[in-house]
Amino acid sequence: MPEAQHKLAKLDPVWARIREEAQQAVVDEPLIGGVLHNSLLHHSTIERALAFRFSLKLCSPELSEQILREIAEEAYGTDPWLGEAARADLVAVYDRDPACTRFLQPIMFFKGYQAVQAYRVGHWLWQQRRRDLAYLVQMRVSEVFGVDIHPAARIGKGIMIDHAHSIVIGETAVVGDNVSMLHSVTLGGTGKEHDDRHPKIGDGVLIGAGAKVLGNIKIGACTRIAAGSVVLADVPPCKTVAGVPARIVGEAGCDQPALSMDQLLGK
Repeated sequence: MPEAQHKLAKLDPVWARIREEAQQAVVDEPLIGGVLHNSLLHHSTIERALAFRFSLKLCSPELSEQILREIAEEAYGTDPWLGEAARADLVAVYDRDPACTRFLQPIMFFKGYQAVQAYRVGHWLWQQRRRDLAYLVQMRVSEVFGVDIHPAARIGKGIMIDHAHSIVIGETAVVGDNVSMLHSVTLGGTGKEHDDRHPKIGDGVLIGAGAKVLGNIKIGACTRIAAGSVVLADVPPCKTVAGVPARIVGEAGCDQPALSMDQLLGK
């Protein structure tokens, strides 16, 4: 390994591995060499690569690629947590999604990962009280990725959203660390109420495809929510809930359901 790569691998193993995989991908498929160079290999850090991808995917006649890139680079430069979360999310996708065999796949090809990173920039804008820009980012993420996350929602790190089609997360929702969810999940309200009205999802929760969690309710850590369930009441930690409306049908079945991704009931 060249000295520069060896140093990078020590300082930032996630980014070093992405670059190594990208270099091999250029050899394997020269036709996308330009794409990989522009998106990954031309950048010195994962933060710069993410800012480029953010601007490339979300640009429109209303928001230029240059403006979006400047916004994202300011966000990553101001808040180091954004880069930490991006790395944790990427490793989460790699560890939990059997379709993910390389680190470069989420950052290049998986809209769930890309949508979450774009939401994080929008959330940073919201925290900076740049609300209209945050709303524009939310709109573009919804249009491009089919994922609608309000920029005020609070989402931890180590997040995996598989397939990421028709995800909705409301304004006052809170999602803990190491949460996994599949497509068509809604973390929503129950009507026209204002103020704190969306779910609070604990660490390590697994939310199955099509599940709806509605209202200002608490979902305990390491709980499993079965596919297609409608959850309307608090759920204690380490339980499995299923049905419409959802009821407790057993224990979670393991210490970390979001990591194991085991969705079979009766375990």
